[in-house]
Amino acid sequence: MASEKPIVVVTCTAPVNIAVVKYWGKRDEELILPINSSLSVTLHQDQLKTTTTAAISRDFTEDRIWLNGREEDMGHPRLQACLREIRRLARKRRSDGHEDPLPLSLSYKVHVASENNFPTAAGLASSAAGYACLAYTLARVYGVDSDLSEVARRGSGSACRSLYGGFVEWQMGERPDGKDSVACQVAPESHWPELRVLILVVSAERKPMGSTAGMQTSVETSALLKFRAEALVPPRMAEMTRCIRERNFQAFGQLTMKDSNQFHATCLDTFPPISYLSDTSRRIIQLVHRFNAHHGQTKVAYTFDAGPNAVVFTLDDTVAEFVAAVRHSFPPESNGDKWDPGLRSWMTLALISWVLTVCQSQLPEHLFDGARPPLGEGAASLGLGAGCGGQQATLFGICG
Repeated sequence: MASEKPIVVVTCTAPVNIAVVKYWGKRDEELILPINSSLSVTLHQDQLKTTTTAAISRDFTEDRIWLNGREEDMGHPRLQACLREIRRLARKRRSDGHEDPLPLSLSYKVHVASENNFPTAAGLASSAAGYACLAYTLARVYGVDSDLSEVARRGSGSACRSLYGGFVEWQMGERPDGKDSVACQVAPESHWPELRVLILVVSAERKPMGSTAGMQTSVETSALLKFRAEALVPPRMAEMTRCIRERNFQAFGQLTMKDSNQFHATCLDTFPPISYLSDTSRRIIQLVHRFNAHHGQTKVAYTFDAGPNAVVFTLDDTVAEFVAAVRHSFPPESNGDKWDPGLRSWMTLALISWVLTVCQSQLPEHLFDGARPPLGEGAASLGLGAGCGGQQATLFGICG
């Protein structure tokens, strides 16, 4: 029997995914089971990612977690659900007689530090990347090699889609226990190399209504949501899959925009209504439609998650022209009819600064409580497998 290491440390990264057929509403709040299937595009980690380090040691006295340098409550039900499921899978693996690649006691406590290189809770899918990264990192620490859809989903539903690169479907499933509610790859990241993603950052502020509360209110009050889940999403899933496999950008773009608009209409149909879009968001929508009308075809397509920030899809040969249109419509120092030279500059520089800080930082000292090993002892650095790849993303700051 291999001797137990006094500490095991694993660092992993996970990408952001952007849904082109949206998930909104749960049929089971505890298991995080959706009322409809969804489909997303995984973005490249060069621009948007979560980095998570997990350390397990016999010297730790309690489970702890830090998010962006600030300690958070490890007793949060979703965090506990992920941790319990990973430990259950680890016990099952050992009882089945598999050799543990990182032998350690399952009674050891874990310390976790997670960093996003982009704004948290601003409608940029930070929870999806965060919980996917948490699930993957804990799995590597505990030697779990099974499908992690259920673990990631228990943290944040769309997190299961960030486990894979390229184009990913989250199947709603039908079983009450959720075992068939899993993510699967529709096409790899190499499938559509010309596809590009522009992220127009309208606001880095935390959104006033979180997705969890918003979904629950919509399920309880919106008749349009029921129509969406039952009548609109199933054919859209089939059509979107076909558009992706055929690399048909015109059809892909139009369907992406229609689904985004219908999702936000559902939010407005909720009572009290939920409005995630800002005036600047709506100006971006108008710009996209004017740009496409000028060309007589769909050259760019927007989508908005639960927040004001726009994600714009286009092809490589259109990027430069559309970026010029964005800069003309939203000059670097312009704030509508007012001039505010500081806000946009601050936002853009802050995003760049966060990227550099995360990329250059070392493992957080507070993770270890004095139990940190010398370099090379019990440490491993792993990527997120296929989820490491995706479409190229570019960040823009837009004041509004």
